[in-house]
Amino acid sequence: MKLALEIKKRLRLAAPPIIGACVFGYFVYHAVEGDRGIMAWLRLSHELAASQMILADASLERQMLQHRVDLLSSSSLDPDLLDERARAMLNVAEPDDRLVILPKAAAPSAVSAARPQDN
Repeated sequence: MKLALEIKKRLRLAAPPIIGACVFGYFVYHAVEGDRGIMAWLRLSHELAASQMILADASLERQMLQHRVDLLSSSSLDPDLLDERARAMLNVAEPDDRLVILPKAAAPSAVSAARPQDN
Protein backbone atom coordinates (compact mmCIF):
# COMPACT_ATOMS: atom_id res chain seq x y z
CA MET A 1 0.00 0.00 0.00
CA LYS A 2 2.81 2.31 0.85
CA LEU A 3 4.40 1.52 -2.54
CA ALA A 4 1.22 2.42 -4.44
CA LEU A 5 1.02 5.77 -2.64
CA GLU A 6 4.67 6.45 -3.41
CA ILE A 7 4.13 5.68 -7.14
CA LYS A 8 1.00 7.87 -7.23
CA LYS A 9 2.87 10.73 -5.56
CA ARG A 10 5.80 10.48 -7.96
CA LEU A 11 3.50 10.30 -11.00
CA ARG A 12 1.77 13.51 -9.91
CA LEU A 13 5.16 15.18 -9.63
CA ALA A 14 6.48 13.75 -12.92
CA ALA A 15 3.33 14.19 -15.06
CA PRO A 16 3.64 17.95 -15.81
CA PRO A 17 7.30 17.74 -16.97
CA ILE A 18 6.53 14.66 -19.10
CA ILE A 19 3.50 16.35 -20.69
CA GLY A 20 5.57 19.51 -21.23
CA ALA A 21 8.38 17.51 -22.86
CA CYS A 22 5.88 15.77 -25.16
CA VAL A 23 4.31 19.09 -26.19
CA PHE A 24 7.77 20.59 -26.73
CA GLY A 25 8.82 17.55 -28.80
CA TYR A 26 5.64 17.84 -30.88
CA PHE A 27 6.37 21.47 -31.77
CA VAL A 28 10.06 20.81 -32.43
CA TYR A 29 9.21 17.91 -34.74
CA HIS A 30 6.75 20.00 -36.74
CA ALA A 31 9.17 22.93 -36.83
CA VAL A 32 11.69 20.65 -38.56
CA GLU A 33 9.52 18.25 -40.59
CA GLY A 34 6.23 20.13 -41.03
CA ASP A 35 4.77 21.74 -44.15
CA ARG A 36 6.40 25.03 -43.21
CA GLY A 37 9.37 23.55 -41.35
CA ILE A 38 13.09 23.80 -41.88
CA MET A 39 13.26 20.81 -44.26
CA ALA A 40 10.47 22.24 -46.41
CA TRP A 41 12.26 25.58 -46.48
CA LEU A 42 15.50 23.91 -47.62
CA ARG A 43 13.65 21.94 -50.30
CA LEU A 44 11.97 25.11 -51.58
CA SER A 45 15.31 26.94 -51.57
CA HIS A 46 16.81 24.26 -53.81
CA GLU A 47 13.81 24.36 -56.13
CA LEU A 48 14.04 28.15 -56.30
CA ALA A 49 17.74 27.99 -57.21
CA ALA A 50 17.04 25.41 -59.94
CA SER A 51 14.17 27.50 -61.29
CA GLN A 52 16.36 30.60 -61.37
CA MET A 53 18.99 28.72 -63.39
CA ILE A 54 16.32 27.55 -65.84
CA LEU A 55 15.04 31.13 -66.10
CA ALA A 56 18.56 32.43 -66.80
CA ASP A 57 19.03 29.83 -69.56
CA ALA A 58 15.64 30.64 -71.08
CA SER A 59 16.37 34.38 -70.93
CA LEU A 60 19.71 33.89 -72.67
CA GLU A 61 18.09 31.76 -75.37
CA ARG A 62 15.37 34.39 -75.81
CA GLN A 63 17.98 37.13 -76.19
CA MET A 64 19.81 35.09 -78.83
CA LEU A 65 16.59 34.45 -80.75
CA GLN A 66 15.60 38.12 -80.45
CA HIS A 67 18.99 39.11 -81.89
CA ARG A 68 18.46 36.77 -84.84
CA VAL A 69 14.97 38.19 -85.40
CA ASP A 70 16.37 41.73 -85.24
CA LEU A 71 18.89 40.82 -87.93
CA LEU A 72 16.01 39.78 -90.17
CA SER A 73 14.18 43.09 -89.81
CA SER A 74 13.82 45.17 -92.97
CA SER A 75 15.76 48.09 -91.49
CA SER A 76 18.97 46.09 -91.02
CA LEU A 77 18.68 43.60 -93.90
CA ASP A 78 20.38 44.31 -97.21
CA PRO A 79 17.93 43.30 -99.99
CA ASP A 80 20.76 42.61 -102.48
CA LEU A 81 22.50 40.32 -100.02
CA LEU A 82 19.21 38.56 -99.29
CA ASP A 83 18.60 38.07 -103.03
CA GLU A 84 22.14 36.74 -103.52
CA ARG A 85 21.84 34.25 -100.62
CA ALA A 86 18.38 33.10 -101.75
CA ARG A 87 19.67 32.41 -105.27
CA ALA A 88 22.69 30.54 -103.92
CA MET A 89 20.64 28.44 -101.50
CA LEU A 90 17.86 27.66 -104.00
CA ASN A 91 20.28 27.22 -106.94
CA VAL A 92 18.26 29.49 -109.26
CA ALA A 93 19.16 32.39 -111.58
CA GLU A 94 17.40 35.08 -113.57
CA PRO A 95 17.29 34.72 -117.38
CA ASP A 96 19.53 37.76 -117.88
CA ASP A 97 22.15 36.68 -115.30
CA ARG A 98 25.62 35.68 -116.48
CA LEU A 99 26.89 32.55 -114.85
CA VAL A 100 30.47 31.43 -114.48
CA ILE A 101 30.59 27.71 -113.80
CA LEU A 102 33.74 26.58 -112.03
CA PRO A 103 34.89 22.96 -111.97
CA LYS A 104 34.40 21.25 -108.66
CA ALA A 105 37.40 20.00 -106.69
CA ALA A 106 38.03 16.28 -106.85
CA ALA A 107 36.47 14.27 -104.07
CA PRO A 108 38.92 12.98 -101.40
CA SER A 109 38.18 9.34 -102.25
CA ALA A 110 38.95 9.94 -105.94
CA VAL A 111 42.22 11.65 -105.05
CA SER A 112 43.35 8.83 -102.78
CA ALA A 113 42.40 6.24 -105.41
CA ALA A 114 44.49 8.07 -108.00
CA ARG A 115 47.64 8.01 -105.83
CA PRO A 116 50.01 5.11 -106.30
CA GLN A 117 50.18 2.71 -103.40
CA ASP A 118 53.47 2.32 -101.54
CA ASN A 119 54.42 -1.31 -101.01
